[in-house]
Amino acid sequence: MSDRDWHKAIHPVNFKISMMVVTITTEEFGKTKDGENVHRRVPFCLISISNSLTCYEKNTPYIGVVVGRVAGRIAGGKFSMDGQDYSLVVNNRPNNIHGGLVGFSRRLWTPFVNDNRLTLTYRSPEGEDGFPGDMDVTLTYTLDEDGLLTLDYLATTTKPCPLNFTNHSYFNLAGQDCDDVLDHVVQISAEKFVPVDHNLIPTGELPDVDGRSQDLRFPVELRSIKDAVCNGDLDLTFCVGEDGMMKRVSKVVHPATGRYIETSTTEPGLQFYTAMFMSNTVGKSGKSYKPFASFCLETQHFPDSVNHPNFPNTILRPGETYKQSTVYTFGVEKE
Repeated sequence: MSDRDWHKAIHPVNFKISMMVVTITTEEFGKTKDGENVHRRVPFCLISISNSLTCYEKNTPYIGVVVGRVAGRIAGGKFSMDGQDYSLVVNNRPNNIHGGLVGFSRRLWTPFVNDNRLTLTYRSPEGEDGFPGDMDVTLTYTLDEDGLLTLDYLATTTKPCPLNFTNHSYFNLAGQDCDDVLDHVVQISAEKFVPVDHNLIPTGELPDVDGRSQDLRFPVELRSIKDAVCNGDLDLTFCVGEDGMMKRVSKVVHPATGRYIETSTTEPGLQFYTAMFMSNTVGKSGKSYKPFASFCLETQHFPDSVNHPNFPNTILRPGETYKQSTVYTFGVEKE
């Protein structure tokens, strides 16, 4: 990512929505090994890592990254497909998580900026992180005047391969200096969820949320269910509807400011993560991020889907095109 690639991205992009300004700024982000300058683009309410390419390449909490080839965990780092067994690196004992040690999260993508649209492309070669086939991926971010940040994913492959992309941005609608998100109010439109075992691998069941701490169908302040938050009871994938159909799946509000973020997606799952495993990660301006100081809204397929035939399909085959869209809508609630 050189300066010539980013020549159209040197100024902030601002849109005013319901008395709130959504800002995406461009920041210096270090140099590649061959000396080319790298920049990044950061929305206003995202938690971000320090201004360092080295920190990006060692970004253990996956702050702000694209996750692939497969988001979430794969049990034991193993799967079988079309009669062949595959073994991946175990980078989250005893499982593979988020594609492997490097995955898509720590790669440098090729950018193209056109007005309010940023397009990133990446070719993942055969065998990268243990996955079969060459995979070409395109991700386009579009920010419009109505406060909609749209993420459109496309992918093709030369061999059958599981894939499950997501965006791993962390949000705090009160701003990054706030030390927790317990004053946020959350609503997730899910009748069912994906429970996990002691290794955080899905059990294969898809129980109803009714009568459980995972029932977020009506707005609830996180502080009122603090025990469930701190115990990780909400760090799960929620079943939010049909694969391939765009639907509104969540809304998070910060009542003190009125700021909100709504999520719509074509994906069947939404992982709601409140940074339980964040451990004093140093972020922008030297800020130390602690557990429960932010949240992720990860639109995706279910974890370990490749090993669960009852889950929505995650295998992409040659001749097919993977498509996914997610829309984050930012605004301020009117009194």
